[in-house]
Order: sequence, then C-alpha cells, then structure tokens
Amino acid sequence: MINFNGQIVDNNTLLSINNRGLNYGDALFETIKTSYGKLLFWEDHYFRLMASMRIMRMEIPMNFTMQFLEDHIQELLLANKLQDASSRVKLLVYRNEGGLYLPTTNDISFVISCKKLEDDFYLIKEGAYEVDLFKDFYIAPNLLSTLKTNNKAIHVVGSIFSEENKLQNCLLLNTDKQVVEALNGNLFLVKGNLIKTPPLADGCLKGVMRQQIIEILKTLSEYEILETSISPFELQKADELWVTNVITGIQPITKYRKKSFTNNTAKLILQKLNVKMRLN
Repeated sequence: MINFNGQIVDNNTLLSINNRGLNYGDALFETIKTSYGKLLFWEDHYFRLMASMRIMRMEIPMNFTMQFLEDHIQELLLANKLQDASSRVKLLVYRNEGGLYLPTTNDISFVISCKKLEDDFYLIKEGAYEVDLFKDFYIAPNLLSTLKTNNKAIHVVGSIFSEENKLQNCLLLNTDKQVVEALNGNLFLVKGNLIKTPPLADGCLKGVMRQQIIEILKTLSEYEILETSISPFELQKADELWVTNVITGIQPITKYRKKSFTNNTAKLILQKLNVKMRLN
C-alpha cells in the first residue's frame, strides 16, 4: 500500500504519462528511516524538503505541516503493519502536470511509500567495501546539486559502472576535480584527529545524516571537523573513509585502489549516533 495525496491505495496505482517528475525530473524526495513508528530526524527531513520546494519554486500547500505529513506517514505504516518494525519511507513530491519545461502550475502532489528494514539500530558492516573514482561524468556545483531531486542520472550510470567493476560504491567528482560524495551518501575522511567532509559549495547533497555526524563531532574535543574540499590525492593518505546516509548510518570504506582503511573512529561515532537516534 502507498499514500497517494492523502489516500491509502494499492501500490499498483499508475501515475499519468504526463507526470512532470517522469518527464522532466521535476520532483523532490526524502528517504526517512523509521524505528517502531518513530520518524528519525524528522524535523531535519521536513525543513530540508520545505527549503528544497522553495528553491524549486513549488507552491507549498497551507496544510503541508510537519504534523500533516507525519500523520500520513504513520497512517501508511499502520496500513502496511510496520508501526512495530523499522522501515524505509520515501516521500516524493512533484509538480502537477501541465506545460513543457515551463509548467502551467506550481501546485504539487505527493506519494509516500514504505518498505521494511531488517536492522533497527545502525550497525557497522564488517565485509569488504571497495570504492574507486567515477570519472565519466562530473557534478557541477551549484544550489540545485545539493537538493534531493529525482534527476539522478550520474548516480545511475555510476552504479552500473560500480557493479561492472565489482566495486561496492564509487566516489563522485565535481567539475573542479574535487571529491564530492559517494553514489548513495556523503563522504567523510579521517586523518589522525582531523575529520573532513566536502562543503555544500562543492556540490554535495545536503544530507540529513551528514548533519547528524557533524553535530556529534562538534561535541567531541578529541576531534576537529572541517567542511572543506577533498582532493583525490588525499584519499590514499587517509586513515578512514566513510559513506553516510540515513538508512545505513555510517558505512566504512575498506579499500580504495591499493590502500586499505581501518574503522575504529567510525565505530565510536556510530555508538554516539545510536544514542542520538534513541533520544531523537
């Protein structure tokens, strides 16, 4: 079952062939982890969605409040018997159909879907996680590149490249040849007590989990966190590399080319992340 504009309907419901998200990528989405009915970091997801809708010049309905959307998500969890489990919720917002590149309306519709997750807490995956650079295409850093839109062509092609080369992920570069992010999350680099993550100005996604990790690191006196550009040359000098997103939490990278990495700091931060999750 899905929630289509506030109505619980069968997930085989078809969208119009004229849907603007399908035709022009004129859509935004939030991927939210829930744990036993609790929407993790929901406030951050909501305000990112509202900011993104304003940037995309979508008309935000008067009733599109945090409580309104949470009520609809909770209704869907109940309909799918997921209120006592962990799940992955996708909230998709798209501009209503009409027009070509120039829309005839800025009004929006929304769809919410959900899927059960096996892990209730964030865990370190100990298996091999090898990455390399994806250099076929580059991210042009601007405000739009920081949004979670459904225009993800570079991530799709990069994922195919990753599978073809027996990698678990790839790192994306921007047009200035700086490392921006992974295919499915933000990037953190650990060297001693210094931890770096690319700034939004470099074109990376404004990740909700990225923000949680930054906030945790700022409370720890033994680490210094910097939002600063990362060059490809720094990767092989790092002690640790992580990919972060709201579903996985922290995914340590085990190998980049000939360099292998540890995950000691990742384990420490993940413990604190799970505490923050319980208090959220």
